[in-house]
Amino acid sequence: MRHFHNYISGVFTSSNSSETFANTNPADRDDCIGIFPDSNAIDINDAVHAATLAFNSWSKLPAPKRGDILRKAGDIFTRRKDELASIMTREMGKPIFETLGDIQEAIDTAYYAATETRRLFGYTTPSEMPNKMNMSFRMPIGVCGIITAWNFPIAVPSWKILPALACGNTVVFKPSEDSPHSAHIFAEILEEAGLPTGVFNVVYGKGLTGSLLVDHPDISVIGFTGSTATGTAIASKCGALNKKCSLEMGGKNAQIVMNDANMELALEGVLWGAFGTAGQRCTATSRLILHKDIYDDFINKLITKATSIRIGNGLHENTQMGPVINHKQLEKIQEYVRIGRAEGAICVLGGDIEDKNECAKGYFFKPTIFIDVLPNMRIFKEEIFGPVLSVTKADSLQHAIELANDCNYGLSSSLFTGSVDAAFQAIRDIQAGITYINAPTIGAEAHMPFGGIKGTGNGHREGGWTAFDIFTEWKTVYVDYSGSLQKAQIDNY
Repeated sequence: MRHFHNYISGVFTSSNSSETFANTNPADRDDCIGIFPDSNAIDINDAVHAATLAFNSWSKLPAPKRGDILRKAGDIFTRRKDELASIMTREMGKPIFETLGDIQEAIDTAYYAATETRRLFGYTTPSEMPNKMNMSFRMPIGVCGIITAWNFPIAVPSWKILPALACGNTVVFKPSEDSPHSAHIFAEILEEAGLPTGVFNVVYGKGLTGSLLVDHPDISVIGFTGSTATGTAIASKCGALNKKCSLEMGGKNAQIVMNDANMELALEGVLWGAFGTAGQRCTATSRLILHKDIYDDFINKLITKATSIRIGNGLHENTQMGPVINHKQLEKIQEYVRIGRAEGAICVLGGDIEDKNECAKGYFFKPTIFIDVLPNMRIFKEEIFGPVLSVTKADSLQHAIELANDCNYGLSSSLFTGSVDAAFQAIRDIQAGITYINAPTIGAEAHMPFGGIKGTGNGHREGGWTAFDIFTEWKTVYVDYSGSLQKAQIDNY
């Protein structure tokens, strides 16, 4: 059995805790990937201390030189892409074609962050006084605590870690206990790329480890991806500690299909959006809102197509949908199916675990479709994080948008239509951080802002140029070369 260790100050080192946890393959419970430490306060303190010591020299390294290291990391991710995809699939279950995309997202982010180190622009503006210059600069914040979920174990950490490093910060990374092996790989790659000792550190553990990271007084900013409940608790702690935090939390994303849409395209869109990654994306299509004129016909075609989805081990080439992450999540999905039926929604497909043949040892759930779902039902409003789709009927575009907005989340949204007027109305009126036209609710690109409103986040956007707002602070500089004391904020008129 392989035992993994924390990565602190450039060394894979044993934890000070005697507690451990096992990382197993969700497609095969008998396949144990390794044993990881459930780290304690001493481990967190050691990692933060290493990052604090490294900050002074790393933050003073010219930003383009930091970019050179990130570019090398992108090259190494590219070289190891196939190998890493297999490791990730074994660890968290989604098929190889999806984990290849996960790695590609990190590659894209590495190259993008590297180029942005030459564009960390500030502003120069005219002064209201003669012989005076006003300037502003982006400054690194310090040690960043990064806490991420398991469903994108390389891509999502890259969205936070690589921009944070590009800005001159140092990092302590606490990955999900369901995908720790990928974090080990991340450390290997950054070390090979030439990242100086202590700039990047990894500490494994469960929820308490994350809390210790959030609470540490020398952590200046927290970047978090996970549940809304956990994110809200982190925000409360950071508020009390006057600590900056960026939260990317849940979603209950709706795809609207109008009666003038390309139906085949809309069908393919909802199949991919709802059942890609077994529905375990914050951007997954968990609600389908159909115009009344196409409701019955679209549902019949959707059932036919969803029935043919091939479920199995993601390492097998023909698999289209893998397992859910663990037994707890499997039970949660089963409970929501029970709730949906009790509320009066009609389950027309799935609704059960899949335990035949190769699925017998894993956490598999059949693609599930509920129809006649009403807005007051829990399966309409609450995030399930599994392959469960709720279908609702709309009388018009305005009604469909009202239904889409009737939710405490606001991450992603989608409209299929042939009308440019309808498209721009939806872009204006749907309450979400992301809107797709004639595409599903999943498919973010690394160079664009990513995030949502309402219960989904706290206003920050990962991805693209906006990620650098999370990991920098503005410094305003006034240079007065007049040779006399000029008094600003005095009535000089």
